[in-house]
Amino acid sequence: MALLDKHEKIETNVILMLVLVLITVSIGGLVEIVPLFTIQSTIERVQGVRPYSPLELTGRNIYVREGCYLCHSQQIRPFRDEAERYGHYSLAAESMYDHPFQWGSKRTGPDLARVGGKYSNAWHAAHLTDPRSVVPESVMPPYAFLATRLLSGADIAAHLKTNRVVGVPYTDDDIANAAADLEAQGDPNADHEALLARYPKAAIGDFDGQPGQLTEMDALIAYLQILGRMVDFTDVRPEDLRQQ
Repeated sequence: MALLDKHEKIETNVILMLVLVLITVSIGGLVEIVPLFTIQSTIERVQGVRPYSPLELTGRNIYVREGCYLCHSQQIRPFRDEAERYGHYSLAAESMYDHPFQWGSKRTGPDLARVGGKYSNAWHAAHLTDPRSVVPESVMPPYAFLATRLLSGADIAAHLKTNRVVGVPYTDDDIANAAADLEAQGDPNADHEALLARYPKAAIGDFDGQPGQLTEMDALIAYLQILGRMVDFTDVRPEDLRQQ
């Protein structure tokens, strides 16, 4: 009876109920926030993660614009069946320059976190043009129109500047060469030395099978081909991450 009386007092006193709710919410918030200030970093430090190249960044914007994240996740969970199918589980550091990140939760199509280098450029071009020509059971809509939309690098430098505002470490040199790097990555005959110095492991060359012109399909494939390739997972072990 004494316990019921106490509950009745709380439930019938609006001010007391409000105070107790605020105390409960505050304790819960502190439990979640305080640990973040007691560890050196909330993101694993791994070698190789870099900002996207101008062409990859453009491709990522197209990926978001077309809603690819609604059917494809980019988050491999730390479970055996996930790792055996897709590869090493995802690290937070791999998404540190994503605004917004593309982890997702729905897999109408397969996870794409490790798709980079898994298929050729020609495969991706055929798949985007007519998905069922390479995956008969696919329910993905065709994106052939991407191969007809030409890219312009007129605003890419401004886009890199905007990303720098939110923490992506693009340098003045990156920004000054943004338009040239955009064109060079999709041109198999260009000099790629400076581009690769700024963006190691970037896939280069003609992506959509239409040499001589740079299209939205080139950009999207360039983005897909870098996913999961920045970090060398042969040098990454769980115990190493726990020690950092």
